[in-house]
Amino acid sequence: MARRKRVAAANHERWLVSYADFITLLFAFFVVMFANSQVDRERVARVSESVKGAIEQGSLQIVMNGFLGRSSQVKPAEKGLANAPVDVGKSAERAPDLLPSLESLSKQFAGEIAEGKMLVTLTQRGLVVSMNEAAFFPPAGDAVNPVAYSMVEKLAATLKSLPNQVRMEGHTDATPISTARFKSNWELSAARAIALMELMTGRFGVPRDKVAIAGYADTAPVAPNETVEGRARNRRVDIVILNREGLKNEPAVAGKPAAAN
Repeated sequence: MARRKRVAAANHERWLVSYADFITLLFAFFVVMFANSQVDRERVARVSESVKGAIEQGSLQIVMNGFLGRSSQVKPAEKGLANAPVDVGKSAERAPDLLPSLESLSKQFAGEIAEGKMLVTLTQRGLVVSMNEAAFFPPAGDAVNPVAYSMVEKLAATLKSLPNQVRMEGHTDATPISTARFKSNWELSAARAIALMELMTGRFGVPRDKVAIAGYADTAPVAPNETVEGRARNRRVDIVILNREGLKNEPAVAGKPAAAN
């Protein structure tokens, strides 16, 4: 007599395998969405400022620099003066997020920014406050205009409240200069940075050991030198409040560790 083949019982719980796979994929999807939402605020601000600069200046390169995480300025070989080296390692540890300072300074100087006297931007190396020559210095001169003292005082208060190191960088347009006081744009740009440093440290109490100065002459333009408007924008002193990235290029004190990468 032939043995009857047993029929396997139907498994009514197989759907749980597909359901578990679906839940796993859904969990992974939300993890990815959450991770993408945790954006670096400083990087977002850099991109925003780069897009704004491109719209105002018609420069695609500035936009690309913002997305690639580079500063929009050219980085030439420096020629200028600097004070004593800074303790880069210690300063890097204390450097805070500069986005709140960007927002605060933008509000404080809203009127000056609207009038073209100043520009506040966040770059890869830190917060940059550009001070237009026309509002702060006489043509071909390095004496800070007394009318601008109130603006300098407000900015000095911010510098004193932050632990960050500061660079004061003088810039000129490409028009050659040769006067009894300044033989070249190199000397003029460095002298303006020094004058602003002396005012902030001597009159408004910014610690001298957190400040360095440099003169770039016409080697780091932010606008074309072929137009009157462009040359006016290039004549400026940039106050750079350095972040951790910016401190990497600063000299370290002998025997002290450099900033970590």
